Amino acid sequence: MKKMYLSLFLATTISFTNGCNGEEGVDKIIEKSEETTYSNPVYPGSMPDPSIIKGRDGNYYLYATEDIRNTPICKSEDLVSWELIGTAFSEETRPDFEPNGGLWAPDINYINDQYVLYYSMSVWGGGNTCGIGVATAASPQGPFNDQGKLFRSNEIGVHNSIDPFYIEEDGKKYLFWGSFFGIYAIELTDDGLSLKYKAEKKQIAGTAFEGVYIHKKDNYYYMFASVGSCCEGVNSTYHLVVGRSESLLGPYVDKEGKDMMDNGYEVVIGSNEKFVGNGHCSEIIQDNEGVDWILYHGIEVENPVGRVLLLDQVHWENGWPTVNDGTPSISAKKPVLE
Repeated sequence: MKKMYLSLFLATTISFTNGCNGEEGVDKIIEKSEETTYSNPVYPGSMPDPSIIKGRDGNYYLYATEDIRNTPICKSEDLVSWELIGTAFSEETRPDFEPNGGLWAPDINYINDQYVLYYSMSVWGGGNTCGIGVATAASPQGPFNDQGKLFRSNEIGVHNSIDPFYIEEDGKKYLFWGSFFGIYAIELTDDGLSLKYKAEKKQIAGTAFEGVYIHKKDNYYYMFASVGSCCEGVNSTYHLVVGRSESLLGPYVDKEGKDMMDNGYEVVIGSNEKFVGNGHCSEIIQDNEGVDWILYHGIEVENPVGRVLLLDQVHWENGWPTVNDGTPSISAKKPVLE
C-alpha cells in the first residue's frame, strides 16, 4: 500500500533538494561514480514502488509513487547514478478520476511504438473507489497524455484495485493488479489502453500480496510480490517474496508446492540492520554480462524518512531467485553496462 503523509512529502522534498542542490530539485545530476562498486541506496530521496524501462536512446528511465508530486521520472546510464528529470504529469494534465487521489505504483511499458504508463489512483482508505488508469507518451521523458481510467474497484469487483503490472504472452496483453484483497489478471485490447470486450478477471494469488511483477525465465514464470506493512517507518515489515508457475495464469507455488492462492511464497529480500520494509520491486534488467538486477524500495534505519531506492543483483539457484543473503546489499559490484 502506498501510504503518504504530508510530513513525509515535505521531508522527502527537503531531502531531495539538499541532495540535488537545485531550486526545483531537478537541475543537478547525482554524480556518476567511476568506482567499480556502488553503495545502497542508489538514490538519496524517496522513490517508492519503482518501475523501469530501457528507452530507445539507451538510457534507463524509472517511475515511482508520487512522493514527488505528479509521478517522478528518473534517468540513469548505469542503474546506479540517477537524475530526476521531471514528472510524468503536470497539474494541468494530472489524472483526476479519483478526486484528491494520489498517483501510486506506476508501471511503464513500450507498446505499439509508444510508451504506456499504467498508474493507480487512490486516497488512503479509499479501497472501494480507487482504480487504475493509463497514459501514453512518444518519449520516456513525457509528457504523458492521460487516457483515463481502466476501472475502479467498485466497477470491477476487486477491493483496493491498485498496483498494475502489464505483460504480453502469445500475442495477448494482460494486466495484473491487486493489493491485499487478491491478485487478479484480465486481458486487454491490442493497444493496451482498455479492457478487452467481455474479458473476465481471474484471481491468481491470495490476500497476502500486493505489487506483483512477473518475470519469465527458462520454463517458469516467477511472480514477485510484496507482503507485510510498507509504511510504518522502522517498524515496517514489508518484504519481497516470489512463487513460480509453468503458466502465466498460474497456479504459482512455493518450493513446497503451496499455492499462492493459499498465500504460499518464498522470501527473496527481508530486512537487515541498515534497511527495513524492503519490497515492491521493479522489472529485472540484464546487464552486458548477462547478470540480472532488480530495483526496489526500502527504509533506511538511520534516516527513516521516505522509501529510498535500492539496487541488487538477482542470483538464480536451483531454479529460484535469490538476492545477497536474503537482505539488501550495503555495497556491491556495479552492473556492467558499458
